[in-house]
Amino acid sequence: MNTILLVDDLQTVREQFAYDLRRQSEFEVLTAENGKQALKILNGKDVDVVILDLEMPVMDGLEMLTHISKHGPTDVPVIVYTGVGNFQRCVQAVQLGAYNFFDKNEVSIEQLIRAAENALEQKLLKQENQILRRAARQDSPIIGASAAIRAMQENIVKLASVPSNVLIQGESGTGKELVARELHRLSPRLKRPFVAVNCAAIPENLVESELFGYEKGAFTGAARTTKGKFEMANHGTLFLDEIGDMPLPIQAKLLRVLQEGEVSRLGSEGRLHKIDVRVVTATHRDINALMASEQFRTDLYYRLCTHTIHVPPLRQRLNDVALLAHFFVERTCERFGIQGKQLGNETIQVLKAHHWQQNNVRELENIIERMIIQCSGKHILPEHVPTDILQTSAVPKDIHGKTFQELKEESERQILLRALENHGWHISNTARALDIANHSNLLKMMRRLEIKRPKQ
Repeated sequence: MNTILLVDDLQTVREQFAYDLRRQSEFEVLTAENGKQALKILNGKDVDVVILDLEMPVMDGLEMLTHISKHGPTDVPVIVYTGVGNFQRCVQAVQLGAYNFFDKNEVSIEQLIRAAENALEQKLLKQENQILRRAARQDSPIIGASAAIRAMQENIVKLASVPSNVLIQGESGTGKELVARELHRLSPRLKRPFVAVNCAAIPENLVESELFGYEKGAFTGAARTTKGKFEMANHGTLFLDEIGDMPLPIQAKLLRVLQEGEVSRLGSEGRLHKIDVRVVTATHRDINALMASEQFRTDLYYRLCTHTIHVPPLRQRLNDVALLAHFFVERTCERFGIQGKQLGNETIQVLKAHHWQQNNVRELENIIERMIIQCSGKHILPEHVPTDILQTSAVPKDIHGKTFQELKEESERQILLRALENHGWHISNTARALDIANHSNLLKMMRRLEIKRPKQ
């Protein structure tokens, strides 16, 4: 639930506005009687929007805005009102960063709610733009502004600084290696090696030598002494992808390495090499099922998964499709050395309507590349979406002959209907799942698209 902080020195006005805001919207409402009290709340709680009276005897609205502009939090939109008719002060407030202003004597609760919702949407859009710019500068490889991705990013930040092992779980194509690299990038081991190994891609008879290394002459073809991945990653991070596919005999040796902090190369006659490695593992398989069927050692599992990070599939973060698609278009055009192309909203809606049951972000990147190749002009249109994707999407199959607006509305309608059905027509839960700011926005969309709850 998003939170409004209402700041007004008049108790009757403050309490009435707060009551009406709570009754007519889904915002949680906090109140303060002056700027000083409001700043204390801002420093201690997560606030999404501030509604601020400019005329107060103790730290008035302009003083509070001045303090925010200098000391923060600058990312919280502020809506101001005045009851004295001095709109020059409102102009000053806007110059100090206020999002909008109203006449206190004439403003309605509906106007305040609408302004708060618009301010919140602008804030989220700004955050999305910052995420895209940050990704473009390669500060972070993870793109997304959905609640699921924000929660995952917060978890990454918390775990990056600790030395414990981490297990990353998620479907194929969700970006598990990106999460592992981000854990390394944000950790004290940043300047040390990051070594990635795909356990499923190494033949079983070579896994041991790949991980632990070998001495010259240890086996036919061992022409020189070679360090294994553990030694290569010493003082850094070793990422073992698809750990669920590791053979049981190697699991036992891996467990010993993790317990002792030492490796012995093949053919070294037991000579040990001390290592200091943080091990990050990943799998798309059900580890609990593997342990139940004795295909994965329980003792190894508890060594590897001191902490767990879950990477959400794309179908659970559909609002990130637009961000990811725009990023892939820009990066693919740059990689191919062609003039930049643009994705329209209608094309984005078609992509959002795809079921995304497998391969996730990897599949989206592949689709974008195919669309760019098919598009001879500047604008990537719904007609450029691969036929096999349209056949597995919730959008109408025959898109030809329809206007963009018709296609957009049909796509939105299918997406909303599917989400509403999945959540038992619970409006608030559906809005949260689709990352729609609040339930009133979802109700507006339902009215526009003529969606009505079926009769029981």
